Formats: sequence, C-alpha cells, structure tokens
Amino acid sequence: MAGSSPINVPVRSISLPSRLLPNSIEAELNELKTFSTTNHADGEAICTGFTRLAELYNNIEEIIQTDQKALHHQQNIKLVEEALDDSVGLLDACGNARDLIMMMKEQVQELQSALRRKGRNSSIETNIHEYISFRKKLKKKIAQSLKTLKKLEGNSISICSLPVDCHHVLMVVKALRESNAIAVSMFRSFLCFLSMPVMKTKAGGWSLISKLMPERSCQKLFNEVGIVDFTLSTLQGKVGKNIEAKIDAQIQVRRLETLCATIKCLEQGLDGLFRCLIRNRVSLLNVITP
Repeated sequence: MAGSSPINVPVRSISLPSRLLPNSIEAELNELKTFSTTNHADGEAICTGFTRLAELYNNIEEIIQTDQKALHHQQNIKLVEEALDDSVGLLDACGNARDLIMMMKEQVQELQSALRRKGRNSSIETNIHEYISFRKKLKKKIAQSLKTLKKLEGNSISICSLPVDCHHVLMVVKALRESNAIAVSMFRSFLCFLSMPVMKTKAGGWSLISKLMPERSCQKLFNEVGIVDFTLSTLQGKVGKNIEAKIDAQIQVRRLETLCATIKCLEQGLDGLFRCLIRNRVSLLNVITP
C-alpha cells in the first residue's frame, strides 16, 4: 500500500532540513487529525493511517535529535519527562494492538485451513463454533483496551510555561502532544474495526437475513471482520448437509483470504509504528542523558 505523498508548503528559512520545517509538520498533523476522525471501520484506511503516523513520528524524531541541546535545557527537562511518561502508555497501547492482531491472525488462518481441508465435512462446524467463541472473548479484551485508551486521552504536555523565543522546543512539544492524540484516535479506530459485533442466531434470524440481503449490501454494512462473522453464522448448521453449504464454504474461504490480507497489512503497520515509538522514546531519553 502506498504511503502519503510529501506535503509541499511555503516555509520560512531556518536551519532545519526543509522537509522537517514547522509548517510542514503542522500540515502533516492537520491532515492526520482529519484522517483519524473520518476513517473508523475501513481496514485499508486504518493501515494507511498507521503508515502515515509512523512517518510523522520519524520526522519528529529527527527534529528531537536536531534540537537535542535546546530540549536538554533545565527549563525544558520536565516537558521531556512528561513526553517520556506518555510514550510508555502509547507503547503499551501499540503492543496490545499487536497482540490482538496476532491472535486474530492465528484464528483466521486456522479456520481458513480447516475450510479448505474439510470442505463439506460436518466437523467444520466445530471450527466455526471455536472461531465465533474466540470473537466473543476478543470483544471483551477489546473493551478493556478501549478503557485503557480512555485514560491516555487525558494526558497532554503542558506548553504554556515555555518562553516565546523557544520556537523549536515549542514546536517539538506541540507536535508530540498532537501526534500522541492522533495515535490514540487511530488505536481506537483499530479496536472498533476488530470489534464488529458477533451476531447471535435467534429463531433462524441469520438464515432469513442472509436470504434477503444481497452480498453487495452485506459488504456495505460490514467491514472485513464483520462480513466473516455474518457469513460464518449463516454457514453454521449447513455444512455437510447440502450443496448450498459447500458453496457457502467456498465463498467463506475467499472472504477469509480478504480478511487475512487486511490483517497482514494492519500487522505490518503496527510493527512499523511500534518501532517508531521506540525510537522516539530513545531520542527523548538521550535528551535527558546526552
């Protein structure tokens, strides 16, 4: 997936590299703020968001290294320490997201292999039941993660005490604060993406819905995770009984392949972002102990 294109804006002439000028960083931040609040359920959009956020953190890291002496000034150390405290929470949130996507990946691949291997064999129902049970447990873990993210929302770096002439320091602190807020928003979007509701079968409700709802309409209502949940519930009880179940199983394999591709993209995006967050933390630590 291609990353975002560079942002070209008029800038003032200062000593920093041109692509890391304050105006450029501010433009990136503003675009990502909008992006993070308008894409919630689309897996591809979330992947793009993680990639762009990682690029932003890379730019901020270079600025931190450039302004290391200014940041190390006694009056700024407290701000750096606050940024370090925030970095711990973000690393935990990103690490937790990576754990969740790994669990999802394992379950999807296992079910995918079972569907390919067993076809119309009724024992596949056991695998389907295990997957649906896993999804319910995953939703509980996601609910806990959302509560943790809520606590991170209240964290912000105070910048009001900075002298007005500390332009570079002010820019770094502001960029960190706003980037962290964007990261929290994107982690929430990721969790919402994974927590598409597992529908319960009531009096054949799933079967009726599946007959009345065209596939295109289903895709509009659900994301990649939700559509798998939907079709698995309709498939349950059919496998091994008729040809329709065999066709449903083949369709489900294709949908699992689509979900696997999305999961792989999310996994790569989270891995890249996690590495950027670690490098940012190391750079902040180097400010305190140069």
